[in-house]
Amino acid sequence: MTTWLITGASSGLGAALARAVLHRGDNAVVTARNTEHLHDLTTAYPDTALAVPLEIGDHAQVVAAVDVATSRFGGVDVLVNNAGHGYRAAVEEAAVDEVDELFATNFFGPIDLIKQVLPQMRGRRSGAIVNVSSIGAPRYNPASGYYTATKAALEGVSDALRREVEPLGIRVLVLEPGAFRTDFSGRSLKQSRTVITDYADTAGKRRRENDTSHGTQPGDPDRAAQLIIDTVYAGQAPFRLLLGTDAISIVRDELQGRIDEIDAWADISRTTDFNGAGA
Repeated sequence: MTTWLITGASSGLGAALARAVLHRGDNAVVTARNTEHLHDLTTAYPDTALAVPLEIGDHAQVVAAVDVATSRFGGVDVLVNNAGHGYRAAVEEAAVDEVDELFATNFFGPIDLIKQVLPQMRGRRSGAIVNVSSIGAPRYNPASGYYTATKAALEGVSDALRREVEPLGIRVLVLEPGAFRTDFSGRSLKQSRTVITDYADTAGKRRRENDTSHGTQPGDPDRAAQLIIDTVYAGQAPFRLLLGTDAISIVRDELQGRIDEIDAWADISRTTDFNGAGA
């Protein structure tokens, strides 16, 4: 039986995935800051669901979560780094402590978990690591620079990791969701304490109080959860998987814009090569 370790399982995509995994008959180690929010899962699936408290930036809790999963179910077959939160701030507005917490949660915590499960996955020569990124990784918006920096960093490490562990039988999958009907734009969205009025027409328009998208997003977490499961079990899968029609459109436009810029400046870029005559 496959054992999943899913972070951020108390709401949103993590909760939908946990329900779908357990309904399928797999084991699920589900984590959250407050395990009371996981009570319904453990009650419905007492033999296959295990709730573990996890503050994703706390190394001791990360180690404990993997140890408990291994003790109860024999190991982690699929790690899903889903826990994280948004953050809105102009680059100048952000405070150091806010950015440190953001990176601890969205980047360093997931990397810590990956490092804890890799020894057992290497030993078995099997396993899957699923890292939830964002369409913000390829496309940066005003007010989201720091948030998308965490996701771009996670994708960069994931890409290197993929090339390191594929020969060992371990798969790495990065998800780039569009807008989903979760708490991401509500309870899970943080922002800077500082507000600079000069940014009112750029970053300011995307502050939480001006964001009206909550509850109207096109993405369905339950359908995404089933797609994630199907992809993990598929014989072949992409490294990056876009989730949602909006994700396809946004990322395609961004990448095409980059290609167009490369082509427009290619002749200038080539002028930095040695010309064959020596320096």
